[in-house]
Amino acid sequence: MTDVLLIEKQSPLTWLKINRPNVLNSLNTELLYAIKNACCELKEDKNTRVVAIIASGNKAFSAGADLTERKGMTESQVVDYLNLIQSTMLAIESLPQPVIAAMNGSAFGGGLELALACDLRVALDSISMRLTEVKLGIIPGAGGTQRLSRLIGKSKAKEMILTARAFTAQEALNVGLVHKVVANSEANDASFHPELSKQVFEWAREIAQAAPLALKQAKWAIDNGYDRDLQSGLALETKAYLQLLTTKDRLEGLKAFAEKRQPTYLGE
Repeated sequence: MTDVLLIEKQSPLTWLKINRPNVLNSLNTELLYAIKNACCELKEDKNTRVVAIIASGNKAFSAGADLTERKGMTESQVVDYLNLIQSTMLAIESLPQPVIAAMNGSAFGGGLELALACDLRVALDSISMRLTEVKLGIIPGAGGTQRLSRLIGKSKAKEMILTARAFTAQEALNVGLVHKVVANSEANDASFHPELSKQVFEWAREIAQAAPLALKQAKWAIDNGYDRDLQSGLALETKAYLQLLTTKDRLEGLKAFAEKRQPTYLGE
């Protein structure tokens, strides 16, 4: 564990807490490696049913790339950084567990792309989100042009990227960029927003009532079948379904239903 990323277990949830409040939780090389390494460990952790990413304070979820670090980089180092941030976002997206972005503050550039790599997004009602890159002479390079269009449609993605306009939390909710909005009633900038954390934990606990192997296969089928033709997507769905037929959790689910009780899933 490193100071820039705190990892906290709150069963069934594991928190990845970005801890760089003095630089608006910007994504430097150290932080990206810490997130990537945490994902490598979490994908094998059967005790973690859901992962959530939050950042310190309520000013910024992340302001994106650490420009202080970036301005001292050579061109080849910038390419290395681009490869690192892309692979980190893929590591988040590829986690078998559902991943929730708890957007405690505004998200700009790579900070919004970090949220886009998550499966679900919860945001404070006071925040804004913006892909600013074209105003800086570049384009989103951590998946923004691809994930955003898949999430909210090509037309809205073009509006957001080409104008670099900030979207409010309510606008983001209206277009499906975020799933829930939480009232910002906290005045403490130094903490990991208690009310947002509480609501994300309650959602994670609700999700975790499902069989973990079923969650894994459902996520896999959606992610891998989304941009295929229907017949190919249905074939992937069948493949995912068949992975669950011989699991102990499937039998436990049937038994619990017959006995009118809550199932106890072990991820087996």
